[in-house]
Amino acid sequence: MLFRILGKEKFRSLIEVILESNEIIAPKRVGSNASGEPIHQFLPIDAFDEMDLDYRTTEYSAKTYFLPYRENLCSFNLDDGDWQQEISYRIQPRAIIGLRAYDINALLKLDKVFIRNKFPSPYYVSRRENTFIVGLDHDPLEDEFSQSMGTDIVTHGFDLFLTDLGDRYFVAIASDRGFNLLNRVEVREVTDDDTNTYKEVRRRILAGFKTKINVHNLPNLLDLEFTSEVWEKWGKKCLSCGSCAMVCPTCYCYGVNEEVSMDFSKATRVKQLHSCNLLDFAEVAGGHNFRPDQQTRLKYRYYHQHRGFVEDYDEPKCVGCNRCGRVCLAGISPAAVIKDLYEENL
Repeated sequence: MLFRILGKEKFRSLIEVILESNEIIAPKRVGSNASGEPIHQFLPIDAFDEMDLDYRTTEYSAKTYFLPYRENLCSFNLDDGDWQQEISYRIQPRAIIGLRAYDINALLKLDKVFIRNKFPSPYYVSRRENTFIVGLDHDPLEDEFSQSMGTDIVTHGFDLFLTDLGDRYFVAIASDRGFNLLNRVEVREVTDDDTNTYKEVRRRILAGFKTKINVHNLPNLLDLEFTSEVWEKWGKKCLSCGSCAMVCPTCYCYGVNEEVSMDFSKATRVKQLHSCNLLDFAEVAGGHNFRPDQQTRLKYRYYHQHRGFVEDYDEPKCVGCNRCGRVCLAGISPAAVIKDLYEENL
């Protein structure tokens, strides 16, 4: 990997260069919560000053720009006993600025499912390949446990990754297009002083993690604790609202519906993200529900995150951002649930 130093005054020029031919998605402040803390979202911007790179986190992840909550897969026009199918993919280039390491790692996990799997998704591939990723280091939140999940650093899956060194950025370059873009602004080689400052920043970030969870042998522990009372304890709290899946950067379960016009002249195939915590998720034709209660649905969400995904892709699906824990109306957090499982096993 190549490294360069980019002055902060030159970063504006870099963004302006990207804006010349790309849509830019970046963190924007959209309001304040009840405590007066700012709320940020990844939204389109038209100018450098619209984005806020000092943001702490976003309520929703950037997943929605690769896996929309609802998207039309194709449409059909029916006429005189014949039919025509229309399919379109995203080709407009865009850039997403300011992604955290855990959000980039989340995209790498989605890549395994939708690009490297036996049946790649052309919809996901077209969005991913046409998106320029600029990551940004950050100081962890109190309840973030990305370090425990090994997602606090990232070495690929992006084009440029920035670490703030005060008056300059330490830039990791992970693609040809990142290298070519960076050459359009003034940068310089990395010095020993830059390297030492970078190491100090990384040590400070590592020391900032307050929430740590034990995930050693967790897949096997989950099998051992399949009937644990822990699931009943937390399941009783669960409201089955699906908020956790909606903000999660890696949840990807979905359903597909056919919407047909009243005159049968056209139809649309629609894909919509789903949540395994919703009541009807495991309901089949005839009305039987394989997961009728909250505790079973909650348990299987954790099994997919920390057991099933490990079996399929050799790593957990969770990246430790704790968006699900913050948004949960019942106060259920992964760190607390996993801690209970380990303590019961003592």
